[in-house]
Amino acid sequence: MTTQSTAARTTAIIERCQALFEDLDLGAVKAWKAAVPGRKAIGYMPVYVPRELVHAAGMLPVGILGGGDALEVIQGDAYYQSYICRIPRSTLELGLTGRLDCLDGMLFPSICDVIRNLSGMWQILFKDKYVRYFDVPQNYEDAIGGRWYIDELEVLRADLGRLRGAPITDAELNASIALYNDNRSAIRDLYALRAEAPWQAPTSEVYLVLRAGMVLPVEEHTPLVRDYIAAARGQERPRRDNARIVLTGAFCEQPPLALIKSIEMAGCYVVDDDFMLVTRWLLDDVPCDGKPLDELSRAFLHRSASTAAKYDARREDKGVFLLTQVKTRGAEGVVFAAPSFCDPALLERPMLQDVLAKHGVPHTAFKYAENTGQMAPIREQAGTFADSIKLWSAA
Repeated sequence: MTTQSTAARTTAIIERCQALFEDLDLGAVKAWKAAVPGRKAIGYMPVYVPRELVHAAGMLPVGILGGGDALEVIQGDAYYQSYICRIPRSTLELGLTGRLDCLDGMLFPSICDVIRNLSGMWQILFKDKYVRYFDVPQNYEDAIGGRWYIDELEVLRADLGRLRGAPITDAELNASIALYNDNRSAIRDLYALRAEAPWQAPTSEVYLVLRAGMVLPVEEHTPLVRDYIAAARGQERPRRDNARIVLTGAFCEQPPLALIKSIEMAGCYVVDDDFMLVTRWLLDDVPCDGKPLDELSRAFLHRSASTAAKYDARREDKGVFLLTQVKTRGAEGVVFAAPSFCDPALLERPMLQDVLAKHGVPHTAFKYAENTGQMAPIREQAGTFADSIKLWSAA
């Protein structure tokens, strides 16, 4: 395949992902449901839910990540105070304006008190939909927190089975786990490519490829990821003397695409991040030949990503995951990008900054909202940070 043809392939993939990203009416989900009458779709808020259970029920897991900068929030503002982050307000706006009517249910994972509250609002406002707040353990012993988590998974499994009209079998769950293992493997390859050659796979593109997985069936998203990897590897792109950074704090309310592009244009290569952790929460393959709920529980307890929305059982582990990202990705600094009023991210930030300072890792921080319109200050701050890294490294 020639460089010109791979460039055209890359463009085609990104244009498709961009269209999915911009479609707040979930046209792809509606098309999937219409293709086979009786199909159901279950929405979920970001960070982590066991999508394998939804898939095993024959339903489409649909990531709901707010309205971004393309949605004017009017009705949603009436339900939350001004000092609350924007994502619950824009999510309510999506629901109240009918954009989420194609969903048959919503899962609200354990992120923060605001999202817990949002799950209760959803139950009141959308009485005809299945709604569940999906909690996770704070004890990481298999016999205690693990047993409790398996019970939570059993409840969700039974609920989804009733919703489809037949129990979900272990064989169905193991088959779904295998598919999501393959998807996680493809995304690990995508992140490895970006860390190896970030100029070949810009984060603004990687982000759009990830976002496509929020609305596409996993059977369709995995080959799309691999197609993008192949096309990005084959396309010659200019390499710049940018600073390699880890971007962290954006695990829930997503940054505007323009913000990601601004950071890149300011002279930063993002070589790791915490965007849409549902795609990378489990760090390796989950065994798919045993008791599926037991295996999902063990994977969560012992082989899952660290984030401000997840309880740290041992305080001495604070910052270890972030430091590992810095070292394994060859990063030269960290950018803390947290949504305004995001309690988990903003409360954790000083502790992580302290760990980075002790290890001599440069860092900077700013806040954003999903509808942030003015990018000049962020671009200037990111550019100054990138320049300072290059000056320090040359000294």
